[in-house]
Amino acid sequence: MDKQAILNRVDHTLLTTTATWEQVKSLCDEGLKYHTASVCIPPRFVKRAGDYVGNDLKICTVIGFPNGYNSTETKVFETEDAIRGGADEIDMVISLGLVKAGDWDGVLAEIKAVKASCRGRILKVIVEACQLTREEKVKVCQIVTLAGADFIKTSTGFSTGGATVEDVALFRANIGPDVRIKAAGGIRTFEQAQAMLDAGADRIGASALVGLMEA
Repeated sequence: MDKQAILNRVDHTLLTTTATWEQVKSLCDEGLKYHTASVCIPPRFVKRAGDYVGNDLKICTVIGFPNGYNSTETKVFETEDAIRGGADEIDMVISLGLVKAGDWDGVLAEIKAVKASCRGRILKVIVEACQLTREEKVKVCQIVTLAGADFIKTSTGFSTGGATVEDVALFRANIGPDVRIKAAGGIRTFEQAQAMLDAGADRIGASALVGLMEA
């Protein structure tokens, strides 16, 4: 796959705590220039970015980010607020505490609640794979599928590890046919992105790939 085709599958990302509007605006300009799948930005910039790009670029934002330990009610409120602001795609972090407690009904209920509040927009569920055992990864694939989410996403990029080819392949083997995979975290070269796509990813979360094209 050529570099432009890869960029068409990239959520061009800026989620640093120090992000400014000028940086987000520049990210949007790059997303427009290279026809990325979306820009993934902090919630506070969603409406401004949406007004800036109009219908020419998808706006993605994050919910319960990066720790996922907000209450379900808070995540639903965040989602509804983002949708009101014009977000096209929602990347939510699951409650790892519920996973570790084996409260799969709780995990399922939370994802379903956020999915309902998305009102038809794309929902990606961040499972922070680096924190999970193999058995937990397999089970969370089943739960994400049951919840009706559109994507399972490997990582926030803010924990102890990011996407791996092995995790992408494991997810591909255990998700339902209607669920796609977003690989994110530590993908800094086109070769790494291609490896994730070859393993079964459909979307890439990255902050560095557009910069390589610019260089």
